Amino acid sequence: MSSAFIKQLGLKYPLIQAPMAGVTTPALAAAVSNAGALGSLGLGAGNAAAARKAIQETRALTSKPFNVNFFVHVDPSPNPAQDAKWIAALEPELTRLGGTPPKNLKTIYASFASDSDVLDVVLEEKPPVVSFHFGLPPSGTIKKLKEKGIVLLASATSVDEAKAIEKAGCDAIVAQGWEAGGHRGIFDPTGADERLSTLDLLSKLKAAVKLPLIAAGGIMTGQEAQKFIDAGAAAVQMGTAFVPCPESSADADYKALLLSAPQTHMVDVISGRPARSLENKWTALQGKHDGSVADYPNAYDLGKQVVAAAKKKGEKGWGVCWSGTGHKKSREMPAAELVETIAKEAGWA
Repeated sequence: MSSAFIKQLGLKYPLIQAPMAGVTTPALAAAVSNAGALGSLGLGAGNAAAARKAIQETRALTSKPFNVNFFVHVDPSPNPAQDAKWIAALEPELTRLGGTPPKNLKTIYASFASDSDVLDVVLEEKPPVVSFHFGLPPSGTIKKLKEKGIVLLASATSVDEAKAIEKAGCDAIVAQGWEAGGHRGIFDPTGADERLSTLDLLSKLKAAVKLPLIAAGGIMTGQEAQKFIDAGAAAVQMGTAFVPCPESSADADYKALLLSAPQTHMVDVISGRPARSLENKWTALQGKHDGSVADYPNAYDLGKQVVAAAKKKGEKGWGVCWSGTGHKKSREMPAAELVETIAKEAGWA
């Protein structure tokens, strides 16, 4: 199954660079793809124009396959009272940082399920691979994408989600373990979460679905990657490992924190959905404002304002620094060199 899936994608190595929004760039995705793995763009937080620009820039840098990722969350219903509660909760910090608390929050980006403009761009540009996070788009959308010959991936954190992905007609499942950095891909963030490790989730999904499985979460080295291939994964997905690469858009403080942060935490105070972050001033807020956090992505509107105010004031510790649990194994090197290093460690090269 592994060789057939990798052959379908046209890859040299069973490695996918995770599409971390705010970190990935066309240069990073292209470098990874050119090195024989699958580079990815995190486009969930942008609009149609930004998606087209990123896809075209990546295509100009590589003739190899690459992946574009979109968020398929439920668009929030208007909730002024909840938004006001969250603004009030963060007002002291924002004011201290020199910012002005907003009167209301904006839904800063739409779900791929409801953004017809972004869908039109994808259908016109036809990227080789499209992946989904937080859920699945309507069946009609999946049908249109498959008619264009696009390979479809989707993240699952449970057996039920994996079965839904398989039933929807996707080509492979990203098994996102609890160790993974960035946003938890759980379809319903208010529902129960088994918090399965990547290895345990992989084992459960192997017994429940027939689609190729991509192990994701806490994987930083080639030796670790091969462990998941041996356990039945068709490929592995690695995100945090690529944050220190010069082609990523992560700033110097973010890269330095990878090695200095004591640990990571799963928090919802930054964006309104659970996401694993390096320990910083954001994670210190977790649990202090239970019940006040605005819905995703409205909470992220305020979060970004806090980050901007802190940056302007020169106060560190407020950056959005998504990371998996293996962050201290980070290595700073060009993306192509990292791919080759991982491949050699794993025995693929």
